[in-house]
Amino acid sequence: MSHQNASVLNQTQIDQFGKDGYVILKGFYDPEDVAQVCKGIYDVIGQVMQRHGLVDNRPKFLVDAFDAGYVDLIRADRRLGSEVYDAVKFIPAFWRIVAHPAHATLVQQLRPDAIPAVAAAGCGIRIDNPAEDKFRALWHQEYPAQLRSLDGLVFWSPLVPITESLGPVALCAGSHKEGALPVLRLETSTSGRSGAYALQLADEESLVAKYPQHSPLTNPGDLILMDFLTLHASGFNRSERSRWSMQFRYFNMSESTGQAHGWKGSYADGVDFASLHPELIV
Repeated sequence: MSHQNASVLNQTQIDQFGKDGYVILKGFYDPEDVAQVCKGIYDVIGQVMQRHGLVDNRPKFLVDAFDAGYVDLIRADRRLGSEVYDAVKFIPAFWRIVAHPAHATLVQQLRPDAIPAVAAAGCGIRIDNPAEDKFRALWHQEYPAQLRSLDGLVFWSPLVPITESLGPVALCAGSHKEGALPVLRLETSTSGRSGAYALQLADEESLVAKYPQHSPLTNPGDLILMDFLTLHASGFNRSERSRWSMQFRYFNMSESTGQAHGWKGSYADGVDFASLHPELIV
């Protein structure tokens, strides 16, 4: 899978992660493994079309156009996009990537005493559609949305070339050193957001202003690896194509906060973050 050597990270990359709270690994995944995920998405889109009696006029599978027909599909009926979003989690090629031994090696290189574990509910293929800002992730830390452990890593890898118009993920370098930050709830009735999407950093503007922001342009096969406490946000998709990315999370089972609450998941597992961390809710 990986083009990296057996050690995966060199010392410079380890030091950069410690300083910035993230590191970018170019060409980390084998193109064929990524292509198999893309073929799975192409097949899922076809199955959703077939299930709803829609004519499938797409060209044969091409890895660079694996999502052909998807934007037309959601323009016809947005609910079908949600069906695709749920169904792409079933793709075996995606789970082969999630479970690759190189990921546990990365965790142990960055956290030498860690016991790596997969946050199962935090694994999926994200689809950010053009101009759908309602579902865009605001500035946040991963911990409130995932829980499991204060000590965790986000694996983010694009399935399409990320351009400025597609909206690259934005990162605040060094912000992980803040520790877990307090959040407030947005009113669902006015914001249209719920669960983790309804959480907003308290004093967000001044917090984000403290740190240099980076929005790296990445390509399929690249990996952005970030700390659970690094501030980051979705970019604004102003293109004509959806932004597809693989996202999954590993956590350290030996970290004391995770041990204390039994490695519970957050909203995706039906757990309200406030029930475990009332001190972090404003």
